[in-house]
Amino acid sequence: MTTSFDNAAQVLAPPEPELRFLRSDRANEMILEPGGITVEHGRIAALEPTTDAETHIDASGCALLPGLVDCHTHLPFAGWRAGEYEQKVTGVPYEEISRAGGGIRSSAKALRETPDETVLAQAQELAGEMLRSGTTTFECKSGYGLSTAGELRALQLATELSQIVSQVTTRTALLAHAVPDGYTTATWMDEAEKMLPEALEHVSALDIFVESIAFGLEDLDRMGELASANGVLLRAHVEQFTTMRSVPVALRHNARSVDHLSTIHPDDIAPLAASDTAAVLLPGAEFMGDEATAPARDLIEAGAIMVLATDGNPGTSPIFSLPLIVGLGVRRYGLSTREALLAVTLNAAYVLDLQSELGSIERDKRADLVLLDCPAEHVAYRLGRNPVAATFVGGEPAYVRPDAAWRIMEG
Repeated sequence: MTTSFDNAAQVLAPPEPELRFLRSDRANEMILEPGGITVEHGRIAALEPTTDAETHIDASGCALLPGLVDCHTHLPFAGWRAGEYEQKVTGVPYEEISRAGGGIRSSAKALRETPDETVLAQAQELAGEMLRSGTTTFECKSGYGLSTAGELRALQLATELSQIVSQVTTRTALLAHAVPDGYTTATWMDEAEKMLPEALEHVSALDIFVESIAFGLEDLDRMGELASANGVLLRAHVEQFTTMRSVPVALRHNARSVDHLSTIHPDDIAPLAASDTAAVLLPGAEFMGDEATAPARDLIEAGAIMVLATDGNPGTSPIFSLPLIVGLGVRRYGLSTREALLAVTLNAAYVLDLQSELGSIERDKRADLVLLDCPAEHVAYRLGRNPVAATFVGGEPAYVRPDAAWRIMEG
């Protein structure tokens, strides 16, 4: 099957082939020019259109992007925490909500009490929402289990979700998310280590939440050792509410990413930028939680691998739209269009270690693509509007907005 994407007003492409990532101070080298591509057997066969194709996509007036990659979500979970949102916006700090049994513990209780099929149905619905807004790859995390059985169940559900959604998914064991009742951080880390053999059947990364209400630097150090010993990536939630000086510890273990960074210490920016550890910023959590603003421009100017993600979860960021996150990133951080789009494509794919397979429009990569009905600059400019006309996974249309169906022509 050959498909030709014809006459796009803009095609987003990297400045050179086979990049693992692009440091964000080079983001404006990203190519955003008119063109087209040819897809064969689910992969990008040529960086130009062809007349000899079974299907033609009329991309006139549209921007053609790589499929968007959401490298930080907390799917699957159960239920929502709308009541906590009202508390937060009226001034109750998240730490106070958490200590009162809300936050992660509230979601853990909901997951524990919800049948598997209900959890999966909600996650599948959200994955469909993500597909309609251009997300073709996303990460799933555990972390709401708060027991050995609960964490392993969450990972099994994430694996089952991967088999029923259109998108590519990865799975991360966030085994150190909150300290369960009856444990210290050290004794829960002992439990996390014991469950690793079963957890590793499902995952490609380990994760930890380092915070005054969660785990400490010694726990991050231990999680880094476990990740290295088991040949998986290290991810870390750090510096969200409190400046813990987590970044130097994560860098010692070659973490693939450090996520949040709202309160990163200024002295840690240059070492992070000099490393191959990505800085994953989560403007949805900052916006919804009224948190500090991560120093995105300082990170970019220092040469960091900057990434944006939704942090999609039922509490601090119930957002699953990457176009909305792009808009928030541009407005909150002062990003250019190319900086923001790089942050949800190639650099996000790198966080999930999928950069050789997807994340950019290059020959031989998977044809995961998004067709916008407008110039790329309008994604942020028309904040809150969904600009996605069609989403393609492996070269096949996985979502086509009804008013855009005429763009796909057979023969």
